[in-house]
Amino acid sequence: MAKLRVMVLCGRSPRHLYVANALCQAAEVVAIVQETGSAFTWKKLFKTLRPDNLTRKVWRWLRDRRRYTGNREGQFFFGEQAPHLAHPELVREFPHINHPDVVKLARELQPDILAVFGTSLIRGDLLKEGRLGIANLHGGLSPEYRGADCTFWALYNREPEKVGCTLHWIDAGIDTGRLIAHISPEIQPDDDELRLFWRSVQTSADVYAEFLSRAGAGERFGQSQPHKGRLYQVKQRGLTHEQQVDRFLRDGLLQGINPGRRVTWFTFGQE
Repeated sequence: MAKLRVMVLCGRSPRHLYVANALCQAAEVVAIVQETGSAFTWKKLFKTLRPDNLTRKVWRWLRDRRRYTGNREGQFFFGEQAPHLAHPELVREFPHINHPDVVKLARELQPDILAVFGTSLIRGDLLKEGRLGIANLHGGLSPEYRGADCTFWALYNREPEKVGCTLHWIDAGIDTGRLIAHISPEIQPDDDELRLFWRSVQTSADVYAEFLSRAGAGERFGQSQPHKGRLYQVKQRGLTHEQQVDRFLRDGLLQGINPGRRVTWFTFGQE
């Protein structure tokens, strides 16, 4: 069984590093691409400074500072160790994920798969790279939960059994590509949104690695999504929604419902 050549495109938070480390064990990772977010445009600045956008960004920043106090995410994924990449020598940084130099790097390295988790939306010429395509780990069960904050919205809709992640091939849409796997975590009665999301990612890291191993052995995956589902945007989540989810959790939304870890694979030709 040959290991696939994989170019990882990921974020820089502990959860992203954890997934990248799992992929490095399952494949021949030729580069780990991270975006610095340093690309400046006047259009981007004016959009950020729009009163509605600025207010929302400040509120989310303050909320996340409170929620992430004490390095909770780092401890969840790495315990007492500092969050780290097992192979930092593979890191390549670019201003944004669709930068022409990222496309150039992919063409030079000729990976079998581009493996994505936690980047900006991939567009343009990069969509054409990867001999087998571009796989993505999305933090919701597509198509019902596409877009942003999907664990939160599953709780808001009182559907904790629909918390999970989707591994899918990337196309030009937002979390609309052909399905590879659905991954749902164990649910513990004292969980909050973040712990549920992190456990989804933790469980999905092993599945992502398994996918690369099985794809390297010649197994084929991909099933069209049955409908458009629901797309959630960052701007939809407000204080009243936060308060409602807090009430649901205090009132026992997660009590006595643990269905256990579940993985559904979508092998090629199922449909």
